[in-house]
Amino acid sequence: MSTRPPAPSRRALLRAMAALPASALVLGELPGLLGTAAAAAPASGSATRYTIVPFLDSDDGTVNVYQSDDATDFRLVRSSAYTPPANRIRDASVFKHTDGYYYLTYTTHTWQDVSTTIGFARSADRVAWTFLYDYTVPIADLSRAWAPEWFVDGDGSVNVIVSCSTTDNEWIFTPYAMKATNSALTAWSSPTALSGIGANHIDTYIVRIGSTYHAFTKNETAKYIEYGTASSLTGPYTISRTGDWAGWGSYREGPSVVQLDNGAWRIFFDGYGDGNYYCSDSYDTFATWTAPEALPVISGTARHFTVIKETVSGGVTLPTNVSRSFRSANYTTRYWQEQSSLLNLPVVTSSSTTAQKQASSFTVVPGLADANAFSFRDASGNYLRHYDFRGRFDANDGTSTFAEDATFVARTGSATGSVRFESYNYPGHYLRHYDYQLRVDPTDGTDLFRQDSSFVPVTAWA
Repeated sequence: MSTRPPAPSRRALLRAMAALPASALVLGELPGLLGTAAAAAPASGSATRYTIVPFLDSDDGTVNVYQSDDATDFRLVRSSAYTPPANRIRDASVFKHTDGYYYLTYTTHTWQDVSTTIGFARSADRVAWTFLYDYTVPIADLSRAWAPEWFVDGDGSVNVIVSCSTTDNEWIFTPYAMKATNSALTAWSSPTALSGIGANHIDTYIVRIGSTYHAFTKNETAKYIEYGTASSLTGPYTISRTGDWAGWGSYREGPSVVQLDNGAWRIFFDGYGDGNYYCSDSYDTFATWTAPEALPVISGTARHFTVIKETVSGGVTLPTNVSRSFRSANYTTRYWQEQSSLLNLPVVTSSSTTAQKQASSFTVVPGLADANAFSFRDASGNYLRHYDFRGRFDANDGTSTFAEDATFVARTGSATGSVRFESYNYPGHYLRHYDYQLRVDPTDGTDLFRQDSSFVPVTAWA
């Protein structure tokens, strides 16, 4: 019996999303993707890049920059990449503006202090940042302005959603929207409270799909991330999911939502109660979610951040409809080989038998579930797929489940010329060798895992 979690309804919805016209899908806080159809793996020669700019659990006076190609394994790009000239930097939100620059907005003081400003910084490359200004949020008797989040609406307007409290109760927060009134992002409209979300909600993050605005917001009393929808950015929102509705647990904050390459939606949130940083995926537009998983590398280090997704140049180029063999990047005498329908990693040399060489040669074809991804066919026409997370070859049964099990997204490997193959329907899981068997396992963020999951496409043995 397969150990994969049941998700047929999610996959059905994903296929329906893929059929939507371009005008039907609008994504908030994802500039560069506005108006596009459902997500897909990056095209040949391109790569997906996710960037976060978190402050540190040990230091709220600076931020690091991390990036990832799979939204799971974030690698440090620069430590202490930006330190504001005064005050602190917490809850940094990042986006790329139409002027080509990246912008941060952030909380300027620690949680103990009165904080009536939010900060702004700019970068040409996401790595070197320049302070722009601190902006006093114009709300009467303001006590704290926290956790500003960028939101780009369908008309291209740039907004900041900021959580504010007043002096009559400094710990009761209400979300407000401010719209930029110039392209330089230096002038802002008066703050407008988001109707329907109500007081004592903080860290509100908005995603727009079609004509619906989806809000993820922390109930500061219950300590759960809640969910609601509206037909306007400023509401009224109807909060329809409360308590532990998604199985994420309590003491969670700082939600950020992004669409993955396979069309699923991923939420990131700070598990500040236990020190971990989590992600969880939805395949049915936020109705149900996978069990939360702690992110490797950044858990215990990074705090409240948002995620920007981009398609950039420099990704894997892997020709299709050609035969290739795949050599381990860190065990260079070992190659993929089909043995009794399973994929293993034995030693293959020029002295190997013809049958062994044939079993170590595979036709690379466009992915069955996504033509920008890849599938692998053996000499008999069977496809490499994962089953019980083991790599094996089976006949294509024509189902969407098989197509997704047999599709892999190419990511850049650990060694020059090497490729990592991420499972299409289990993001963050990779084909890797373990005891010289090929499995689909979740990345643990270590260099060893990256090496074990890296393979070099070479001229086919047969």
